Amino acid sequence: MIRYPVVLESDTNQTVLVSFPDFPEAHTFGDDEGEALARAADLLEDVLADYIENRREIPPPSRPKRGWRFVTLPVLTEAKVRLYREMRSTGIRKAELARRLGCHMRQVDRLLDLHHASRLDQIESAFAALNKRIVIEIEEAA
Repeated sequence: MIRYPVVLESDTNQTVLVSFPDFPEAHTFGDDEGEALARAADLLEDVLADYIENRREIPPPSRPKRGWRFVTLPVLTEAKVRLYREMRSTGIRKAELARRLGCHMRQVDRLLDLHHASRLDQIESAFAALNKRIVIEIEEAA
């Protein structure tokens, strides 16, 4: 589970400001803490999608400090982020992954598109092409 820390601060106009220590360019707000965290989750997905699109390295979550909250990535988003990281760390480009999967690059683009509802079996095949596998754990909700 990938959880990025967020900092929540009260603003002078009775809103809650959100910032991401790992993504200094990312800021949002909400009328209350719940709305701010919901907007933060949407913003985080957009920021990660931008990093992937622009071939930037995605930083791992930093260690939280007292008072910080978290935004947890949805499972499908996490799988796509981890696939992107694995591709970068092994030097596998999209064209090579497409060749290994026997598909078109457009299909690989969709596997890395955080806003596309890819099927888990397709992502699992992509990891297999990188000699990796997905492991799922179920735990009690906090």
